[in-house]
Amino acid sequence: MKNFVVKTIANAGALAVAIWLLQDITLTGDDTGREVLTLIVVALLFGLVNSVVKPVVQLLTLPLFILTLGLVTLVVNALMLMLTSWLAGVFDLSFHVDGFWTAVLGGLIISVVSWALNVVLPDND
Repeated sequence: MKNFVVKTIANAGALAVAIWLLQDITLTGDDTGREVLTLIVVALLFGLVNSVVKPVVQLLTLPLFILTLGLVTLVVNALMLMLTSWLAGVFDLSFHVDGFWTAVLGGLIISVVSWALNVVLPDND
């Protein structure tokens, strides 16, 4: 359970950095508390997408992973971020990613920040 909370906090922090750095990734709310709650729900949604959908996509695109020496990972991360943005719209959350290249850059930022936060935060159960 503690590992789940740590990963959710890391995802929320990484998403917050991407929102802060890129103007085409937006998260809006009536007040700060609402924005934080939306960020946590989007982080949970992003974690769910990454744990359920991403392994299937990686398996289906395995030849591309081999052919591009793993560079297609950037595209897969961007697609997972765009899927999260679409699902946020379905659930009426105020999170939006505007465009594929923004999603690629956002996915790269989220990967680096999430990795750094997972190194710093404790992950034992």
